[in-house]
Amino acid sequence: MSTIEHPLDFERSLLELEIQLEALKDEIAAGESDKTVQYDKLLAKAERARKDTYSRLSAYQRVQLSRHFDRPLTLDYIRYLFTNFKELHGDRNVRDDPAIVGGTALFGDLPVMVVGHQRGRGMEERIRRNFGMPQPEGYRKALRLFRLAEKFEMPIINFIDTQGAFPGLEAEERGQSEAIARNLQELSEVTTPAVSVVIGEGGSGGALALGVTDRILMMEYACYSVITPEGCASILWHGKGDDASAMAATAADALQITADRLHAFGIVDEVIAEPSGGAHWNHKEAAETLGDSLRRHLEELGELKVGELLDRRYDKYRSIGELS
Repeated sequence: MSTIEHPLDFERSLLELEIQLEALKDEIAAGESDKTVQYDKLLAKAERARKDTYSRLSAYQRVQLSRHFDRPLTLDYIRYLFTNFKELHGDRNVRDDPAIVGGTALFGDLPVMVVGHQRGRGMEERIRRNFGMPQPEGYRKALRLFRLAEKFEMPIINFIDTQGAFPGLEAEERGQSEAIARNLQELSEVTTPAVSVVIGEGGSGGALALGVTDRILMMEYACYSVITPEGCASILWHGKGDDASAMAATAADALQITADRLHAFGIVDEVIAEPSGGAHWNHKEAAETLGDSLRRHLEELGELKVGELLDRRYDKYRSIGELS
């Protein structure tokens, strides 16, 4: 996709340039060759404007990008990167949770298990998928797929994209916290290589339940945090005379939730470059870049014996937050 349907405020001028480019392209295709020079000049202007805009983003603007309605979702990446995807449903206990999707697939010639949050594209689907906020059944479905992957010695690839687990009363009554904790424990001990990719917003334990893996990759404009900036602001500034929603930008800076900062802290193993302006401008290019990185990490992990794989995973998480 070369244009976006739901621009953020700071993207509106860029979208206007893109619309002009598309119009000129149509005119040239219709035989108006005298428009070529005008098109080239406008294209250069649009590229400069896009580079300038996205090079000056604040932390909170990056959070907004991570939630962008036009960003590629888990099923988009599955469509671009995998073949023979067979979706598996249900937790074999209560029901299927559409906020988490998963199943077997081929990554090139390699059989893998793919699991990820799915927010939905459009309001009707977003409501059906609970805006990508899983309930306990979603995490238990994911755990069932992790165990299947271990049984058949298939690497696991997780796509993280959620504001957090659903906080409703019924979800808590059915064991939301236990389901997340179980995933943390068992995913950390799984005997097959596992890679997680934060493709959008990774929030709280709802994201971490798919994130305790050998490698954590993160798209350039994704974010990964213990709480949303809005949630943090409502806690820290509630009742202190400040507008908590207006303080979300301050909270985003303090939380250090952007890909570059998390990579510098050693929490994220690699930041995946996105197309100019972000993955929402070009799904296919974003997927191809991610695919190259996934292939490299899976090849490296595939050379390790089980004992070494588990020891390295243990050391990875024990070292996070160490003070020198």
